[in-house]
Amino acid sequence: MTTDTETPVESQPFQAEVSELLHLMVHSVYSETDIFLRELISNASDACDRLRYEAIARPELIADGEPPKIRIAPNKKDNTLTVADSGIGMDRQELIDNLGTIARSGTRSFLSRLAEAKDGANLIGQFGVGFYSAFMVAERIVVTSRRAGADEVWTWSSSGGSGFEIAPVREEDAKRIARGTEIVLHLKPDAKKYLETYEIERIVGAYSDNIQFPIVLVPEEGEPRQINSASALWQRPKSELKPEDYVQAYKSIAGAFDEPAMTLHYRAEGRQSYAVLLFAPSTKPFDLFEPSRKGRVKLYVRRVFITDDADLLPAYLRFIRGVVDSEDLPLNISREMLQNNPQLAQIRKAVTSRVVGELETLGEKEPDSFGKIWDAFGPVIKEGLYEDFERREKLLALARFSTTAGEKRSLRQYIAGLKPNQTEVYFLVGDSIERLKSNPKLESAAARGIEVLLLTDPVDAFWASARLDFEGKPLKSLSQGDVNFDLVPLLDDSAGKEAKDAAVTDEAATIAVIKACLGDRVTDVRASQRLTTSASCLVAGSQGPDRELERLLSQQNRGVRTKPILEINLRHPLVAAIAKAEAGSATADDLSLLLLEQAQILDGELPEDPAAFAARLNRLVLQAMPSPGEGST
Repeated sequence: MTTDTETPVESQPFQAEVSELLHLMVHSVYSETDIFLRELISNASDACDRLRYEAIARPELIADGEPPKIRIAPNKKDNTLTVADSGIGMDRQELIDNLGTIARSGTRSFLSRLAEAKDGANLIGQFGVGFYSAFMVAERIVVTSRRAGADEVWTWSSSGGSGFEIAPVREEDAKRIARGTEIVLHLKPDAKKYLETYEIERIVGAYSDNIQFPIVLVPEEGEPRQINSASALWQRPKSELKPEDYVQAYKSIAGAFDEPAMTLHYRAEGRQSYAVLLFAPSTKPFDLFEPSRKGRVKLYVRRVFITDDADLLPAYLRFIRGVVDSEDLPLNISREMLQNNPQLAQIRKAVTSRVVGELETLGEKEPDSFGKIWDAFGPVIKEGLYEDFERREKLLALARFSTTAGEKRSLRQYIAGLKPNQTEVYFLVGDSIERLKSNPKLESAAARGIEVLLLTDPVDAFWASARLDFEGKPLKSLSQGDVNFDLVPLLDDSAGKEAKDAAVTDEAATIAVIKACLGDRVTDVRASQRLTTSASCLVAGSQGPDRELERLLSQQNRGVRTKPILEINLRHPLVAAIAKAEAGSATADDLSLLLLEQAQILDGELPEDPAAFAARLNRLVLQAMPSPGEGST
């Protein structure tokens, strides 16, 4: 925009903080330069919003009937990119105040962090300095603006140095701008990609698609066209939307191809005002188990995309996709501010509780739909059992478990089927359902018809170590501490009588022999209440981690494994054979070690010395076989 040669061009210095900021923008290289267009569009949207608001009291501001819109025009010949709006516009003083100063507290500390940041583009939205991000891609910026209802048009220009120039625009040029602001960026040589229409459309689609005002791309060739949807579906009433609208929104927002298993759409009013549109996928996203455990819920502020890295939901709900659009958060908010913003903390808490509640309702009313979610994301949701103490009871209610009854069951269903005198919820942790079903620790529970939860997800070993209870019933591991089912009647009384009538090996003497042989391989040897048909099993003490948790931690070199407790079945013939053997004899030692090694194998572990185990087993088999010629006539 040119000015009349007789018209004075006024030069003014930048505020010190602005000069420092522009120096960083001009002389630093940040990776996320796309953010400049998002910021300029956001400012344009704000200007259009302000026009609509002021026009309520002053209808003459929009008397021309021209609806607010945003225009983007690339010009390869002049190497310029123009972003213009037909919003409220700025007068001379507003140009100086808005573009020449940063009237925010804490600006100095912000600039220090920006200077130290490796990727300063993540910070530039703070303190209303989004406009200055344009200097990352522009050598010179010219801003021309007419305040709605005003006669004068002013131009502001700067090359990012120590100051800027401001001047009125001559009358013949002023006619071109009826109201609003036009920003012309004279691009740097390495920023020419932003003149490509596909690049502009990509950025608008990613960051500004749901700006409520039309964004019109004016190509150098061809007709102008709108490149955003200009419809924030989450802001529309549910009564206006159809199921297919939600499916399309899910696929667009999440970039997904499946259909959502759950949709949550509501508006919160009160201390915080925000709209929520969230989806639970029906299939696992590819990044579900990335170590970062980051969520992908997008944060918008007044329909402007801010980030999808705001941790709006806890990590155990990271599979949820969708949008939270706040009316109250500042539009320009950095990631650092996101972590500590009290308003956002309240939104996080409320939205998390609402999602958990919605999952609970879905489980009750639509078990098939909830089953899809649980099958895909159950291991992730269970992370919350040891991370989210506040909602632990609700998450336990959500959980579905494979059990010895052969079906996925909730804890409420489990408790409804408790046996007489059963006061605990029993579980067993392992690496596969098949191995757990054959685990000898289930024998005494099975003899009494006691249902046992079979936990096979790696996360189960962690949350189950937290000593939880549900509706007053403690959760008890069958591989840790003491277990006694004596008060629960056997299903088959005759089997119980046979077991009681079977010969019981002398407990003290037998345990002494086995302890002498095993030494420090185990911490203790004791008679088992868990076993009915197997000879032995390994358990953990009542204090410290369960055996499966210890195994997982040792695989990651996180912690030293403790020695297990060997439990023996005093009615088993193998144990009886130890009692009959001479203490300290080779046979007694071989049989004692065999008790330990077979228990290790049944737990999915290898004996400490597989070769010695094989030799020992061969000796015992050969001892039981008749000598050559024996038994012949």
